[in-house]
Amino acid sequence: MKSNQRLLAGLMITVAACLPPTRGWLESDMTRHMLLQLPALLLAGALLASGLPRKITRPVAACNAHGTTGLLFVLLVLSFWMIPRALDEAVLTPAMALAKFSSLLAAGAALQQSWRPAGTIVQLFFIGNWAAMNATIGLLYQQVPSRLCNVYLLDDQQFTGKGLVVLSVLLPVAWVASLRWQQPGVLSTTIGD
Repeated sequence: MKSNQRLLAGLMITVAACLPPTRGWLESDMTRHMLLQLPALLLAGALLASGLPRKITRPVAACNAHGTTGLLFVLLVLSFWMIPRALDEAVLTPAMALAKFSSLLAAGAALQQSWRPAGTIVQLFFIGNWAAMNATIGLLYQQVPSRLCNVYLLDDQQFTGKGLVVLSVLLPVAWVASLRWQQPGVLSTTIGD
């Protein structure tokens, strides 16, 4: 995909995720909010960042050795938006909605700029931490007998919890499969046989 196409795709995803009626549809259900809108904004940020000129990305790369700074930022943003109160406020107040959109777009940009420089070991650390955090929140959403988010029903919360746990398994498996496909033998040299 060419740079202009990535920019256009990122812009289209951003507009679709942020403007009515799509935004209302996404945010009216906790599962769509957490498992569609939030990842879509990450993807949009990554697509937008991939089209940035080198004169903009070069100074950022100097502060992002081995991708660790960017990936830490991504983990912090994602963990914040898993807090039920933050989700409620993002639906109810325009300022928090703007914070959600801008922080997730920035996290997507950081992810795009950090992933390749991170290398396999740092990627494994990032994926492992993200999956553990995501699965823990998913289990919490399923096990707590009361609503954690005031905006969403208990059934929505429990179904979203199941989706978060499934995503916590599928994304690491997809990452390992992509490693095996793109770089045969990298897992045996990285982890050992």
